[in-house]
Amino acid sequence: MLREWNIGGACEDPVPALRSRHVRGAKRRSYPPWERPSGREWPGIMATMNQLSNKNIPAKDRLIFALDVPDADEARALVTTLDDSVTFYKIGMELFMAGGYFELLEWLIARDKKVFVDLKFFDVPATVAAAIRRLRERGATFATIHGNQSMMEAAAAEKGELKVLAVTALTSLDRGDLDDLGFTCDIEQLVISRARRALEAGVDGVVSSGLEVPMLRREVSDKLFVVTPGIRPVENRPADDQKRVVTVDQAFLSGADHIVVGRPIKNAPNPRAAAEGIQATIAEVFSG
Repeated sequence: MLREWNIGGACEDPVPALRSRHVRGAKRRSYPPWERPSGREWPGIMATMNQLSNKNIPAKDRLIFALDVPDADEARALVTTLDDSVTFYKIGMELFMAGGYFELLEWLIARDKKVFVDLKFFDVPATVAAAIRRLRERGATFATIHGNQSMMEAAAAEKGELKVLAVTALTSLDRGDLDDLGFTCDIEQLVISRARRALEAGVDGVVSSGLEVPMLRREVSDKLFVVTPGIRPVENRPADDQKRVVTVDQAFLSGADHIVVGRPIKNAPNPRAAAEGIQATIAEVFSG
């Protein structure tokens, strides 16, 4: 029987049967925070593990823009500015609390945009199931859940055409944050454990930092959609609350299906040009 993970505690592998013999016998490298690959080291690492997504996803849809703005009016203005440079939008808790959330979702869909509802559902399984059942009627493409095994199973049973993504470990967390939460394992072990549980529960994919995606692809399954936030398009990125970040090409070469980009586009002098630059990078990565 699967054991549900708690908020704190050691990371145990709940689904050992999902490992292949090759994976069980493989040597793994786990990077502590002070030894994580730098931006300069990543090209060499990726050269040995080029795992481009083979899912049938239009190149433009691989970029998801995080529409993290104070209200729906500002969201609509930014969508209008971005025009056809972005086809997929993530709408999260800030907009949810501002009001007009579902009207905005409908407005986006009416303009042939895909929508990622990022509300990270966490509640008793029956409530999560009811929320997913209502959301599946809204036309969204993705929704997130941040819960244990029974919550994920409840969501999977009600999702219909909606794709449910399990959050593994927020990209704002590092080793010190896991210590504060009571986890004795490292981030890589936590991500792998939660991804295995997500696959077993029947959800469609996971949200994961690009730093852990190569391990997900090696040790879990190519079937899972992997959505990677914490993208910084250039090496000399400004300091912010994202601690586990990668660049656009690093994310896709490691196996991500989609990336989520927010501030590097929103805060750019020309948001549309910034989005178009990222789209050009994606097109180049997938044209090889």
